[in-house]
Amino acid sequence: MTQDDAITVEPLNAQAARDAIPALAGILADAVENGASVGFMNWNGLPDYAAFWTGVAAEVEAGRTILFVARRGAETLGTAQLQLIGKPNQPHRAEIAKVLVHSRARRRGLGAALMQAAEAAARQAKRDLLVLDTDENGAARRLYGKLGWTELGTIPRFALMPDGRDCGSTFFYKDLR
Repeated sequence: MTQDDAITVEPLNAQAARDAIPALAGILADAVENGASVGFMNWNGLPDYAAFWTGVAAEVEAGRTILFVARRGAETLGTAQLQLIGKPNQPHRAEIAKVLVHSRARRRGLGAALMQAAEAAARQAKRDLLVLDTDENGAARRLYGKLGWTELGTIPRFALMPDGRDCGSTFFYKDLR
C-alpha cells in the first residue's frame, strides 16, 4: 500500500463539512441506489442529499454533531456521525448515525475505522453510552456485533427501504465505561 492508498479518518469542522457536501451527497446517493435504508427513498436525488448534509454541517457548527470522513488520498469514501445528546438528563449519551461507506470501498475496514473514531471522540466528549440503529438485514448489523456492540432487538416496520418495502430496525448500544 502506498501513501496514496492509506485510509485516513478525520473529523470535519463546519467549513470542511460544507466543502465536503458534494462528496457526502455522492456517498448517500450510492447507499440509496444500493438499497440501504438510510432515511431516503428511490425518488430522492442529489438536491435532497445535499440539503441533508447542509443540515448536518449546521449541527457540526452548533457543536451538536461530530462528522467524520474516511478518505483514501483525497477521495472521500465513507462517513459517520456522532450526535451529542443535549438533554439535561442525558449528558453521558450520544448516538451514532449515518455510517456510510461507498459501495466500491466496502469490506476494507472503513466502517470499523469510522466507528472506532466515533467511539474515541465520544470518550473525549465524556459520553460513555452510545446507541444506534440499523437495517435488520444490512451488513452493518454484523459489523456492530464484531465491534462489541450489544444488540437490543428489532422493531418491525420501523422504516422503509428505498423501494418502499418495510424495513425493521435493529437497535444497539455500547457502554464505554
